[in-house]
Amino acid sequence: MLKETSVVIIVKNGAAHIEELLNSVIDFNEVVIYDNGSTDDTESLARNFPNVSWYSGDFLGFGPTKAHAVSLAKNDWILSLDADEIVSEALKNSLLASRMENRQAGLILRENHFLGRAIRYSGWGKDPLIRFFNRTSAQFNDAKVHEQVVPQQGVSIVQLSGVIKHYAVDDLSQFLEKVNRYSSIRAESGLKARHPILIILKTFFAFFRTYILKLGLLDGWRGLVISVSNANGVFWKYIKAYAKKKVKNS
Repeated sequence: MLKETSVVIIVKNGAAHIEELLNSVIDFNEVVIYDNGSTDDTESLARNFPNVSWYSGDFLGFGPTKAHAVSLAKNDWILSLDADEIVSEALKNSLLASRMENRQAGLILRENHFLGRAIRYSGWGKDPLIRFFNRTSAQFNDAKVHEQVVPQQGVSIVQLSGVIKHYAVDDLSQFLEKVNRYSSIRAESGLKARHPILIILKTFFAFFRTYILKLGLLDGWRGLVISVSNANGVFWKYIKAYAKKKVKNS
């Protein structure tokens, strides 16, 4: 199905992995890249690949932006990727052999890597996502963060072989950048303001859930960093919403 499929990617400053990503999907009919204001070498690197169609536009939140990027594709079959994700050879072969019907969607396991090592626990170890779908029967939802492909009623889910390799963290500073970016998006998207005491409780529980309940402690120091980052994300998204409300009412 490679010739019937468009790979769709949204990106901003993805030069670190864009060549490896595009080499992994070189056999696909079309690769749509929707750029949200890159200032690095992403565009010049991407334009070296003959199957790339390049578009630029605003970032509307992850769900709406990905849905818009999907609408730019020529094919109805879509493989949705982020700019730090690589298609494994096993997954490509699975898609090549696939004869899926329009009322089916493909579930793919994402393998999350943190500074050179695949994470087994911390909520990152088992990460199945619907990433292969027909846009006539499935589409991204409107979530600004943690978007998902939502199939129509009656669409069956098929588990595909192979994985998407996700370079989740190349540098620890990425955690700080993501916490700031994602928490701002959530705070601006109508998140309900919470009392500071409740914010503190939610923050501690986020750490406990990741480090203990999701066995982050078994991922060593990487699991500790992920757990603290998750707690940070919870704290900042709620405190930003709280601060916004207090300033508005003052």
